[in-house]
Amino acid sequence: MQSELKKIVLAYSGGLDTSVIIQWLKEQYCCEIIAFSADVGQGEELEPVREKALATGASKVYIEDLKEEFAKDYLFPMLRANAFYENNYLLGTAIARPLIAKEQIRIAAKEGADGVSHGSTGKGNDQIRFELAYQTLDPHIKIVAPWRHWDLTSRTALMDYAKKHGIPVSVTRDKPYSMDRNLFHISFEGGVLEDPWYTPDEDMFRLSVSPEKAPDKPTTIEVEYEAGDPVAVNGERMSPARLLTCLNEYGGKNGIGRIDIVENRFVGMKSRGVYETPGGTILQVAHRAVESLTMDREVLYLRDSLIPDYAKAIYNGFWFSPERELMQTTMDAAQKHVHGTAKLKLYKGTCTVTGRKAVKSLYCEKMATFEEDDGYRQDDAEGFIRLNALRLKIFSDTFGNK
Repeated sequence: MQSELKKIVLAYSGGLDTSVIIQWLKEQYCCEIIAFSADVGQGEELEPVREKALATGASKVYIEDLKEEFAKDYLFPMLRANAFYENNYLLGTAIARPLIAKEQIRIAAKEGADGVSHGSTGKGNDQIRFELAYQTLDPHIKIVAPWRHWDLTSRTALMDYAKKHGIPVSVTRDKPYSMDRNLFHISFEGGVLEDPWYTPDEDMFRLSVSPEKAPDKPTTIEVEYEAGDPVAVNGERMSPARLLTCLNEYGGKNGIGRIDIVENRFVGMKSRGVYETPGGTILQVAHRAVESLTMDREVLYLRDSLIPDYAKAIYNGFWFSPERELMQTTMDAAQKHVHGTAKLKLYKGTCTVTGRKAVKSLYCEKMATFEEDDGYRQDDAEGFIRLNALRLKIFSDTFGNK
């Protein structure tokens, strides 16, 4: 029995882990437990979460609508940076954690709580993401991570514990994978998906139809950008959260945004994850199209060189770090002139650029044309090539050309 904590705010989803954790915390600490659920676009009714948390022992429940803040202050900065981890993961789970932790710390301060808790396992990335944020935002808060301390060492053990204590959970032994959903994506991992050879069942997917079942006719859309942020779809201006919801619908109907990967966790092991990110995939493609017209070549190359470090900072939980904030300043500065519109064709799992335009564009048709022009002297290329070949000629003369 432990008694050093008087009040704990738990990041509560209503799933298997956190449903069990409320009961476990009360047993271990004999203190008040406040449940906090962040609405970051799960797309499901959250009132049952309130009732469930109260029924399983929480003294109070906070359900906070964070969708617009999530889109504007977390997703859009990440999208301005074109961030992706290990070639194709668009960081949908990782980017939600710092916002949830920030709101959790705010509630802890409001309630006078001396502890915070989460349901992340001791093998995963989320424990790091939550706790790095906690310790940055409130260095003196006490952190309780049940998965690192209890004797419930598996999801099966958790299901048995829940059954023993009469805690209703939706996870079953038939479909024991976990799912995490927000405005940006859905992730699936664990259970049957731990076998990297296992092919996911089609009925697992929630945001998208399979490409094979997508419409036979392409869908054409236009996405408009201002300073690197998407502001309108097909000419209609929308708030950040509404815009993402709209693009999720377009992408989902056309089978866009599914990936199945094995990624490298920060803790050192590999993990298999299946993701659906329809709207985010569209925005990555559209953003690159507008950038191709409006970003200087060397600025683009420099920005792109920072993407792996920027993405790794988010994946590993360093959103509130000084290095991520420094990189964000650079990323945002590079977006100053990214104003324009991308035209896209969505068809059976593919998102293809079919046009792009910008009022202020670095693409000069008169200069690029293969027809006659008076702005470019083709004979200038001879000296340009000769000077660039100079070091290659010297190297070849000195060491040979093999």
